[in-house]
Amino acid sequence: MNVTRSNIVAHYATSGLLARLESALRSDGIDPAHPTIEALAPYDQFHGRGLEATEDIAALVAVRPTDHLLDVGSGLGGPARWLSTRFGCRITGIDLTPEFCAIAEHLTRLVGLDRVRFQVGDALSMPFADGMFAGAYSMFVAMNIEDKAHLYREIHRVLEPGGWLVLSQIVRGEQGAVMYPTPWAATEAESFLSTVEETRNGLLRAGFEVEQVKNDLRRALEFGARSRAMVERGEKPPYRANALIHGDMAGAMLANVARGYQHGSLVPIEVLARKR
Repeated sequence: MNVTRSNIVAHYATSGLLARLESALRSDGIDPAHPTIEALAPYDQFHGRGLEATEDIAALVAVRPTDHLLDVGSGLGGPARWLSTRFGCRITGIDLTPEFCAIAEHLTRLVGLDRVRFQVGDALSMPFADGMFAGAYSMFVAMNIEDKAHLYREIHRVLEPGGWLVLSQIVRGEQGAVMYPTPWAATEAESFLSTVEETRNGLLRAGFEVEQVKNDLRRALEFGARSRAMVERGEKPPYRANALIHGDMAGAMLANVARGYQHGSLVPIEVLARKR
């Protein structure tokens, strides 16, 4: 693993994460030994707009119970568990961070799912056979990957002909500089933002047909406004994963993302593509 990848793992890996999650669940009135997928959602959906964004993926694609899906950068496994429960399909998740994979496996056992598994691995060199998956998705992961052309080719390789890919990510806007830290990078050195056109063209060159590129800025701003209103009323916000993982730095990270959205340096997008 080179320095950049080591830095990425270090950015996300924090000792005691499972204990903090269990403590957070107890504060919500949930027995950590018997959580539900719904109770875990504020913490295990570690991406912009949390569970709402995962629900958007479900609305974009048609999934059969016989399908096998790939989660690229699976984190704590929330999207995989939710989507598998929604569609009855198998899902394999891959992530660079060993702590994430261990907790994802643990939580999956607790909720009693046997169709979902996770393994430590590099999205640029996946240990999967060609054409193994009917579909793939990756949520707020590409910002950590410099060689996106390689990423797109590797996902293309493991998809069956006609297989779909959904990317949910942040791209570089046309205005201003990005402020750090952010949830995906402590400094600019670990952040690799592409533009919308670079994303589209990279997918095309990898052999995908790009069916949809959606600017998610309005929904992201609305989600942030709703979350702030809940906090002001003394309620817990629907998205608490960033605070769970990044602790005291979480507030500054989310503030920098919100500033980027407002000033035009950051734009959240949702992409649907299909292997030709």
